[in-house]
Amino acid sequence: MALLIFGIILWWAAHLFKRLAPAQRAHLGTKGKGLVALALLASVVLMVIGYRGTEYIHVWAPPSFLVHVNNSLMVLALFFTSPGPRKGRLFRKMRHPMLFGFSLWAVAHLLVNGDLASVILFGGLLVWAGVEVLAINRAEPEWKPGPKGTTGKGLMFLAISFLLVGVIGYIHGLIGPSPFPG
Repeated sequence: MALLIFGIILWWAAHLFKRLAPAQRAHLGTKGKGLVALALLASVVLMVIGYRGTEYIHVWAPPSFLVHVNNSLMVLALFFTSPGPRKGRLFRKMRHPMLFGFSLWAVAHLLVNGDLASVILFGGLLVWAGVEVLAINRAEPEWKPGPKGTTGKGLMFLAISFLLVGVIGYIHGLIGPSPFPG
């Protein structure tokens, strides 16, 4: 459990470094990007190892229908983390589509995992996404949406999101539990 928690803390620290210590981050220059990327990679490795190595501690029993809700949310999560909202027409005025998509991913996983490690991992990352939105909005209050895209581009990225849920779900089933019912 300690590795999982340390991984989450490192994830938060690496992402918020620019917002909480802008002078120190600016002082690092371009090599700072590499250091942040290494910290993020290390955080993901720690979270995966910590999550997989944590003993199952039951918190709640998710009902089986939530698998369908999870998979639907995953389509939306992938769509919002794609270029679709920025290149399409419907969501171009949304300021943080990637963080919204990341939040949907975390919520989807919280719905179908009833163990303590999942609550800590996905809950910790969900709270991080909200804090990140607040930090960005505070640091950069002025924001204007980009040019209006086309409905076709938005629909294309939505179709790709459906396809990706299938591919990612298949791989997920090979290395862990299958996200598909049956």
